[in-house]
Amino acid sequence: MTVIAKGLEGIVANSTAISDVLGEDGVLIYAGYNINELAGKASYEEVVYLLWHGELPTASQLASLKEELSSQRELPAGVVDFLKSAPKDSNPMDVIRTAVSMLGLTDKVPTGDIDPAANRRRAVSLTAKVGVIAAYFHRARTGKDLLPIRKDLGEAAHFLYLLNGEVPSEEAAKTLDVAYVLHADHGMNASTFSARVTIATLSDIYSAVTSAIGTLKGPLHGGANEGVIHMLQEIGDESKVDGWIEQALATKKKVMGIGHRVYKTLDPRAPHLRSMAVQLCEQLGEGKWIRMSERIAELMKERKGLNANVDFYSATVYYSLGLPTDMFTPIFAIARTSGWTAHILEQLVDNRLYRPLSEYVGPAVGKTFVPIDQRG
Repeated sequence: MTVIAKGLEGIVANSTAISDVLGEDGVLIYAGYNINELAGKASYEEVVYLLWHGELPTASQLASLKEELSSQRELPAGVVDFLKSAPKDSNPMDVIRTAVSMLGLTDKVPTGDIDPAANRRRAVSLTAKVGVIAAYFHRARTGKDLLPIRKDLGEAAHFLYLLNGEVPSEEAAKTLDVAYVLHADHGMNASTFSARVTIATLSDIYSAVTSAIGTLKGPLHGGANEGVIHMLQEIGDESKVDGWIEQALATKKKVMGIGHRVYKTLDPRAPHLRSMAVQLCEQLGEGKWIRMSERIAELMKERKGLNANVDFYSATVYYSLGLPTDMFTPIFAIARTSGWTAHILEQLVDNRLYRPLSEYVGPAVGKTFVPIDQRG
């Protein structure tokens, strides 16, 4: 008897040494490190190195990686022209997806190229460029000049600089850096799986990352963090939270940022983002957003036994940093590019084409062809 696992739930499709999600225990592991050992301690660049190489870097290795990343930030002229000409009302994720695909036109990858050194160079390039693409599009759509690339800022600080036109405070850069660390990888999630499926055909790294970006865009994956802030804005006031949640539960409306496909207990990334959200809201004197969030989380835990996930608090963090709402998912993509490329590199080491089966539920065989002029 054929056993169907819709959504491939519970199916182990491959092995990996990059990250692990222990859903029953609420634990996220990056190459042997509990996420709690890294968040707030290791920089995003250290985590990038860890995902690519399986070990945290030495001081010289970290300096070398930072130099590699900063030297790869410049975008090809054609990509810059596209970002300037793209419709201003475009979804930023659509623009990033298209721009990443365009990068493949300037770096013609031979069909079936599995050269580890060449693909690592491309991984560095993509990791360095996705943030620049996102920031440049936002600048262009708001009629602002595109700032020249700088090499003296880390990945998070450089993104905020390009986006806002000024070097961010140390605290703002640190906050986004921690968010990058928390979002860098997460097991065989939907976008990572799509990246591995694409590269497994021996397509190319640009096509694989393009696939991943298209997958991340969906509201059931990376787009959920935008949904959280829209939900808070729709509720509008602390006094309306209880009534809104009651109505949502009665009508089976999805409460964004609550529950997780894998975690059966608290998402281990959520507490880190919650503490940053609390701190930022207190500093800005806009505590209602975090208070509303806390009440929603409390009600959903009581009524449905569900916990808040990483999207629930990342939305408040990004909103408090003054980032545009439709840039929340692009920030996820910026951070996750390191994880996607790590999985792409790993897939190519011992590649096997993904080819699952499906259960056919159509009519039984036996139909005969009828010429079109005889069909009723």
